[in-house]
Amino acid sequence: MNQRGISARLMPSLRRINGLGRNRYWYLTIRQKSTLSSNDEISHFKELAPSWWDVNGPQRILHLMNNGRMDFIQRIMRQKVKVSNPDTYIPGFNYWAFFPVNVSRNIQHELDLEIDSRIQVEKLKVLDIGCGGGILSESLARLPYVEHVTGIDLTEECIQVAQEHALRDPQLIDKISYELKSLEDVETKFDMVTCFELLEHVDVPSEILRHAWLRLKPNGVLFLSTINRDIVSWFATIFMAERVLGIVPKGTHNLNKYINAAEIIDWFKNNEPHTHQILETKGTSYLPFKGWVEHDCSDIGNYFMAIRKLE
Repeated sequence: MNQRGISARLMPSLRRINGLGRNRYWYLTIRQKSTLSSNDEISHFKELAPSWWDVNGPQRILHLMNNGRMDFIQRIMRQKVKVSNPDTYIPGFNYWAFFPVNVSRNIQHELDLEIDSRIQVEKLKVLDIGCGGGILSESLARLPYVEHVTGIDLTEECIQVAQEHALRDPQLIDKISYELKSLEDVETKFDMVTCFELLEHVDVPSEILRHAWLRLKPNGVLFLSTINRDIVSWFATIFMAERVLGIVPKGTHNLNKYINAAEIIDWFKNNEPHTHQILETKGTSYLPFKGWVEHDCSDIGNYFMAIRKLE
């Protein structure tokens, strides 16, 4: 990919965006904090803060998506566990394709038990970037192998909502904390960093990626999601979701800020060629009456991605 990719597109002083066949130039003011969001974005989420936890309100789609996020995260974290117990049979092939169903189920059951026993002893520290009102942060904090979640956001009202809601569950008191700060001000390193539905709302997403990667421990995993920049995304997320159905507040999305999955992958190839491993990329689409469904077309619409930091 040439310099129309994510790195060049989002230089602090000038970015070039190739959207639906037309090149657009946007001039950005150089600021001290390159991971900050624009005032318009912060104001937009400030208005949404009071209804953040209303599962039937403006953030209903986000609540539904959270189930898909957690399924994706937990699957990746389980796949990351190495099973080395000599008493556990681990075929070196797709046993579902060769063994009877009952035999395959027994093998899978043994593997699941071994993975459960190993992952339960993990004490992971997690950073949730752009945590908003804390929907994902709370779900992560409830995982038995997560010791603590730090949620950061730039909208004070969202942080207040997140803090107040977490107090409703005594089990979360020591497992979750929220801070009003930019990513650049975070000094700790984490076992897991999440960046869901954020990159399409910031001016310089390449800086978010860079700073998120710096705050990830070796062998840690960066989870992210955003939206491909294509006509399907515009039709689904802006025309239908915002203008026709009204299931997403108007002004939430801007096609020019969408980022193709290939651009994210190229950014890592160009900037972290020897320190990353793309674990998985999956598309996800919202279907009325069914919710969010994961699929293999990660170059269209919304997508999830998991990247491991090599040791």
